[in-house]
Amino acid sequence: MRDLERPAEAAGTTSTAAPAVEQDRPARAGGPDTRSTLARLLDTGAGRNLGLVAVLAVLCVIGIATADTFATTSNLLTILTSASIIGVLTVGMTFVIIGGGIDLSVGKVMALASVWATTLATQSYGPAVMVFCALAVGVGCGLINGVLIAYGRVVPFIATLAMLISAQGLAERISGKRSQIVTDPTIAAIASTRVLGIPLLVYFFAAVVAVGWVVLNRTTFGRRTFAIGGNLEASRLAGIDVRRHTVLLYVVSGLCCGIAAIMIASLTTTGSSTHGTLYELDAIAAVIIGGTLLTGGRGTLVGSILGVLVFTTITNLFILNNLATEVQNIAKGLIIVAAVLFQSRAQRANP
Repeated sequence: MRDLERPAEAAGTTSTAAPAVEQDRPARAGGPDTRSTLARLLDTGAGRNLGLVAVLAVLCVIGIATADTFATTSNLLTILTSASIIGVLTVGMTFVIIGGGIDLSVGKVMALASVWATTLATQSYGPAVMVFCALAVGVGCGLINGVLIAYGRVVPFIATLAMLISAQGLAERISGKRSQIVTDPTIAAIASTRVLGIPLLVYFFAAVVAVGWVVLNRTTFGRRTFAIGGNLEASRLAGIDVRRHTVLLYVVSGLCCGIAAIMIASLTTTGSSTHGTLYELDAIAAVIIGGTLLTGGRGTLVGSILGVLVFTTITNLFILNNLATEVQNIAKGLIIVAAVLFQSRAQRANP
């Protein structure tokens, strides 16, 4: 586990700037790069994203060949709508993993936020209170995760696993293990509203991605996230408050859970403890195949979103071809293993 305790300031170290960030891959230290052009391209962010676009293209060809309804407008909008909720969770997950952490609780934190926001007491105060409640629950759970990890020195895997279990239990306790119907017309109308023929949920997703991209790539917060994930000790010596930043990363993840909770409550018109089952695995898988290193320090939000679209398209293909859910899970598992093996091989070839 990474020690997040901040040492005393090194003598003469007064700068608060982040250390150099690993954007794609550091320069090779062992002489000239003898790899092929294709290998070098695939080891860049743009190259990995192009590879995912190619995978999406192949999946679309398979879909058109095997299902008559795949290329219809309604089905493509269904794919985008399905990708929106997991995509919002993936944005928060990308921040956490680039920063060197992991969050297993996102699916059930989203479920807890949806349940809390759809209780009769909460709905009686109107949509603004419902939205505030969902965001507050998400941020609160993220804050607890961050404090346990940064200040309590609990391993991220254990802390977020405990949150997953606790959020599941609390959601079941509040809801009585029953789905709570969304009676507020404003919240219920979010999923059914379309702008220029595109569901409003997709615009929410795009807005979260846009804000996340700007924060990750154009702000000091983003640069420090890369720095902490890439080299924790150097980040400390550069004056970064590693513990506080770690807490903020999990708060960002929790905020995304709150947003996703409102989206799924609108889409299903319910708040339920069953929402978000295995969503954390889909989000982690999307981040991994998008090129983000599990050890942190490198990744792209665009790659993560392409990963979400790949997984959502695969799920849609399985449904259209009437293939069993267990076969879907096997296929997703194989994709995750292949992505991790590819990352490991790339790291060994270019240390």
